[in-house]
Amino acid sequence: MITVNNAESYLKNKISEDTDDIKKVWETFKAFCKEPVEEEEDKEILFQCGVYDYTGEELFYLDFVRQFTVYEEDGYSHMEQLHCEFLFKPTDELRRLEIEEWSMDYNDIDHFFYKIENLKEFKIPLNQKPIKTEIYQEEI
Repeated sequence: MITVNNAESYLKNKISEDTDDIKKVWETFKAFCKEPVEEEEDKEILFQCGVYDYTGEELFYLDFVRQFTVYEEDGYSHMEQLHCEFLFKPTDELRRLEIEEWSMDYNDIDHFFYKIENLKEFKIPLNQKPIKTEIYQEEI
């Protein structure tokens, strides 16, 4: 059973060395999003992209995120996000792309995936080579 604590290593093992192949990572990420995680009440999936200056350098971020709400004995504890993040040098075309879409805004997860795959914000970066790929989990 996948747990919040082992979700990052589980996904990294599934993706293995294909981390620069955005299409393969997306397909693996989609399958992972359908797998149950221990004590997960709702699936919370986020697709986001845009140009940001998080590190002192402007980069275009393409990010697939699965969010987990963690509860302890006395209720809510915190949230964690597992990111599949691709970084690109921002081009004029990429600078025009910015979006944040949550799966909870759709009737079901398949409709969400269908919608994402038909967005220009998803399609345009697929044809570009990321300068860096990161898979990491963080508490938010």
